[in-house]
Amino acid sequence: MTELKSARKGPQDADAVVVFLHGYGADGADLLGLADPLAPHLPKTAFYAPDAPERSRNNPLGYQWFPIPWLDGSSEQDAKTAMEGSVAAINGFLDKVLADEGLSADRMVVVGFSQGTMMALHVLPRRAEAVAGIVGFSGRLLAPESLAAEARVKPPVVLIHGDQDPMVPFEDMALAGEALEKAGFTVYGHVMKGTGHGIAPDGLSVALAFIKDRLGK
Repeated sequence: MTELKSARKGPQDADAVVVFLHGYGADGADLLGLADPLAPHLPKTAFYAPDAPERSRNNPLGYQWFPIPWLDGSSEQDAKTAMEGSVAAINGFLDKVLADEGLSADRMVVVGFSQGTMMALHVLPRRAEAVAGIVGFSGRLLAPESLAAEARVKPPVVLIHGDQDPMVPFEDMALAGEALEKAGFTVYGHVMKGTGHGIAPDGLSVALAFIKDRLGK
């Protein structure tokens, strides 16, 4: 199993943790910068943002959780194999973070962006212990047909998406929400009006309110 590399921000005596999962072709540092505006509102919280296991085929300076055949010419088998490896790597990383911080899963929130959201929505419901919550920016739900049967835990989810997203269709937000609710999850949603494939200030504010509520901050 690949051990993911990550920087950390926050106090050494943290009583909660937020983990960011970046998008395709980016890296952990791309999202760890969000810790700076969030930290003043989340005292005693540690922030992590690991790099995905593979270098991106389209952007060798960035990383990918799995290749995207229609974007980078990879095969469906390439994508499936990489996805399985990333699932194992993320599970190992989350276990290590909780152990290092001396915290239980209910003191963790996972925030994904784009492909990172896809990983968060796939991995977290299939773990043995529920995290406090999942924030999904601009992503989609992979394999919705298997979620109900495979979900072991059902942490609350907030989905946030720009209605002008050219990369991951805005409609995917509703599709994910419907599948999650059908499987028994509590789901909240927020539309970033006029926003493309990114995180607007209003979306970040909604994410912060959700995180504060879930972590009792």
